[in-house]
Amino acid sequence: MQRDVSPIDNHITFTGAGEGQWRITSIASIAGETMPSSTHLKVGLKNVSENAHGAAFVLNGRTSNIRYTTRAELGDLQQKQSPLGRTGARSAALIPIKKSAQWWAMAQDERRAIFEEQSRHTSTGMDYLPQIARKLLHCRDLDEPFDFLTWFEFNPEHSHDFDRLLDRLRQTEEWKYVEREVDLRLTIA
Repeated sequence: MQRDVSPIDNHITFTGAGEGQWRITSIASIAGETMPSSTHLKVGLKNVSENAHGAAFVLNGRTSNIRYTTRAELGDLQQKQSPLGRTGARSAALIPIKKSAQWWAMAQDERRAIFEEQSRHTSTGMDYLPQIARKLLHCRDLDEPFDFLTWFEFNPEHSHDFDRLLDRLRQTEEWKYVEREVDLRLTIA
């Protein structure tokens, strides 16, 4: 994330623009419609007036309560995960995801069963900590085109590890419910 935006800020805006602290190296549609092309990404607090002017896209997300993680899993994540904005983490990815109506029609315990018991989402992610730092932002209730914005930071030498993480997650039962996913890769500008 932007080095002057705290990862605990509640509402974050990602803006595709002609300048910004992150240079976009690629935008790839994994499922569904892609996003407009842009050269840079600005990451800032919601309602920063410069964000929307002439932007190719603007995505808003906010931190929220823990949904599918148990207390024990959360403790393990907090103990092992590196902080965002650390020195050397000059590569990043923003992956907006929209899940299907079928996913949202399930009860939370049914989604949790698919998320972790079947797909092992959290435990798979743990295999790549502390090399890859991550932050999940929710946007389903913000009238946004995606349900989640997932932000990752890592050192360039861990790019292949990040690709392996995504490959593993995308082969799970959970990913059958993803109807739109875009993968934006970035480097510090």
